[in-house]
Amino acid sequence: MIRAEGLDAGYGKLQVLFGVDFVAEPGKITAVVGPNGSGKSTLLKAIAGIAKTFSGRVYVGGVDVTNMPPHERARLGLAYLQQVKNVFQNLTVEENLKMAAYALDEGKYRQRLEEVLGLVPIKPYLKRRALELSGGWRQMVAVAMALMRDAKFFMFDEPTAQLSPKFASEILAIVKRLADMGYTVVLAEQNAKKALEISNTAYLLVSGRVSYSGPAQALLENRELGRLYLGLA
Repeated sequence: MIRAEGLDAGYGKLQVLFGVDFVAEPGKITAVVGPNGSGKSTLLKAIAGIAKTFSGRVYVGGVDVTNMPPHERARLGLAYLQQVKNVFQNLTVEENLKMAAYALDEGKYRQRLEEVLGLVPIKPYLKRRALELSGGWRQMVAVAMALMRDAKFFMFDEPTAQLSPKFASEILAIVKRLADMGYTVVLAEQNAKKALEISNTAYLLVSGRVSYSGPAQALLENRELGRLYLGLA
């Protein structure tokens, strides 16, 4: 489980989040939606330790990580997958996966690799440099890297932005599969309709504050909130 309590966070002296309470449970997709500038990415970055926490607490898997640096949170199994700069572009796909699994011996690496390639369809691209891949395939490589290092908590930050409809659907299918496998999945997404359709729980952020928390389907069907903040008809 990922949990934030009374989270005030931002960058430098700029506060972006105000008193945010947030919970993401294992085996479920928790959507974070809202208009541009509402604090969606800042919430994920605060949980990952990238944005500054002014007050409040953050817990990952029951461990208080509020004062932990990002690399220590990653060791607990937390994966923050941002939209860009999520792979080593000058390395091949296979080299990226080896970098992610640096702590594994050769036997465990090979076993983990087969498991990951069964989930993420990147096997034909193992010898290609990540730089040569489209944004969609790089996003898939980033997911595979997180799985290689045995992540348990996945936070996706705008994973379908600037992708073709086909690739966007494939990425969201992988997101759903991760939740079905029991992982904790957080999905911050500008395309609110697609995110809410596959999510169990939703948080609507407006100006850095939680304006709605509850079932994703209920938010999808809330015409007033959808029209005001999500661009839904």
